[in-house]
Parts: sequence; C-alpha cells; structure tokens
Amino acid sequence: MTTLTLHYHPLSSYCHKVLIALDELAITVDKRLLNLGDPAERAAFLALWPTGKMPLLVDEGRPIAETSIIIEHLQRHHASPGRTLIPHDPDAALQVRLWDRLFDQYVMTPMQALTADLLRPEADRDPINVARAREGLMSAYAWIDRHLEGRTWVAADAFTMADCAAAPALFYAVTYVSLAPQHARLAAYFDRLMDHPSVERTLDEARPFFKYYPGRAGLSLRFFDPKAQ
Repeated sequence: MTTLTLHYHPLSSYCHKVLIALDELAITVDKRLLNLGDPAERAAFLALWPTGKMPLLVDEGRPIAETSIIIEHLQRHHASPGRTLIPHDPDAALQVRLWDRLFDQYVMTPMQALTADLLRPEADRDPINVARAREGLMSAYAWIDRHLEGRTWVAADAFTMADCAAAPALFYAVTYVSLAPQHARLAAYFDRLMDHPSVERTLDEARPFFKYYPGRAGLSLRFFDPKAQ
C-alpha cells in the first residue's frame, strides 16, 4: 500500500505539474480530490496545510508543499529506478530549476491572473490588470521562443521538471493569448508537450472538468467540445 497521498484537483495547473511528474517518475499515490468549496473539507485541509494551496503531498503523515519541492522530494525518495526529472549534474540541475521557475513565474502567474479575473463579478473586473497579464504572456512567449532554437525540450536533452511546469502553464495560457505565427518554435514545442504521454494522460483525466474552466472558450476542440457537453 502506498504511503503517499496527493490532495489535488484535476483542473488545477499546478496539480497538473505534479501529476505529470508522478507519471514520469512512475510513482503511485493515493489521489484525494479536493473540494475547497466544501466548508468542512476546506477546514480539514487548512488544518493540514495553512496556506490552503494545492497540490499537497503527504508522505507518511508529513506534508510536502510547493510543486517544485514536491517533485524533487518524489525524485529523491520514491522515483522508480532510472527515472529522473532533475539531472544529477549540478549545473544541468540549475538549468532545469531555472526554467521551472521561469514558467511558474512568467507564464503560470499571468495565466492565473486572467483566470481569476473571469471568476470575479463583471463589475469588479480589472481591465488594466488583464492587459498587463496579456502583455506579460506575449513577452514570455517571445523570449521562450528564442531560447528554444535548436532544442527539443526546454532545459535539457530529455523531458525534465521544467517541461512538467511548461505543459500546464502553456496549455491554459494559450486559451487566453494565442501563439503568434512568429512563435513557430514555441508552437512546435507546445505540440510536443501536448503529445507527450504523461501530459496526454493528465489532460485526459482533467477532460470531464474542462466544462467548469472559466477560459474554456479558448480550449481547442481536441480537448473540449462544447457541443458534446
């Protein structure tokens, strides 16, 4: 029996990051779908982890928080033989951690700002913050595209933790700000991510929940068909 429990939600981009990593590292966990809208469930989760942020890994009763820390913990203590997402070489590992951080900060964060704005009552929406988030994504797309020249994956020759971060960040970001024709390298990388088996499986698990995603109007028919709902 597994000693690992993951508190998560299938729509959460940060949860996707960890779910992809679990698949890559061939680790089995007990998945607990978290409904923070339920007062009792929310109170129990806050007692376990006061920030209330998910995902949260619990390893033999010990809470492990923050996605990059969770993934590194999983690799150190639970990965199947030969499975890695952070290289053992220190300099190569720094590159992976850098790009993991860049996707979290400069793609995931503005994407989440756009989602948060849609969740507000229309009278409370913030067009200035929305414009800033859109500009931030367009800027990030441009420098990521330049970085990808001659690369298959973003931080190393193989799929790494940085790609675990990139996949959900870009998946949701492009629902708000499409990739422009001049971002051909990024578009090709996005397609590789979407076709990568661990990413495909994570998105398949989330598919029944996409009808609740505030930005679902921007989802490709490959992932969400409104007429089928």
